[in-house]
Amino acid sequence: MKRILVAEDEDAIRDFVVINLKRAGYDVTDVPNGTEALRVFQENGGQFDIALLDVMMPGLDGFTVCKKIREQSSTIGIIMLSAKSQEMDKVNGLMLGADDYVTKPFSPSELVARVDAIHRRVTMAAAQTEQSNIITSGPFVLNLKSRALTKDNSPIDLTQVEFQIIEYFMKNPNTALERSDILNKVWGDNYFGDVKIVDVNIRRLRMKIEEDPSNPQFLLTVWGFGYKWNQQ
Repeated sequence: MKRILVAEDEDAIRDFVVINLKRAGYDVTDVPNGTEALRVFQENGGQFDIALLDVMMPGLDGFTVCKKIREQSSTIGIIMLSAKSQEMDKVNGLMLGADDYVTKPFSPSELVARVDAIHRRVTMAAAQTEQSNIITSGPFVLNLKSRALTKDNSPIDLTQVEFQIIEYFMKNPNTALERSDILNKVWGDNYFGDVKIVDVNIRRLRMKIEEDPSNPQFLLTVWGFGYKWNQQ
């Protein structure tokens, strides 16, 4: 069953979201605030495929809940709901470990499409754990079975999105990849969002894998085009 945790403090919006996700075949657990979201997540052992979190909630806001859930699970898909369209709100959520964001107001078809895209990625990641490939690039070792990345034998914690981005780059070393190619590969052909989500995730990845993120040695920018993995 496709399990999703929905945290939204406005009853009308929460009911709207729950109805449409249930119609789409999801097993929905809904809560009215961030504190309850964390309690339910922990009581269920984190056994949710996706968490849909409103940014502005009383008590613990969506950003805080996102950060705490991501600290406990690198595999769950996280989508932020925001009434604001400011760029920094979107960037903050992504930098804290969210996989996507949806700006209110949104249509039922857009919401379900975004959730479906994240669920496909989570499912694909789980299926790939049955493989036993290992990719080596310089000091990095990417284990496709355990979904783990190490640098000089030290583990690097990655979200599912970050893992898929690194996997795509390491399978295509020294190849300039367009932002749109990365977007389609990781988020899917039917993704509705902004291509800037790629840039935010690249920035987050550099903070994890580069000695000096402002002067990257591995994940390089190809100006006016995209990015490439520098195979050393």
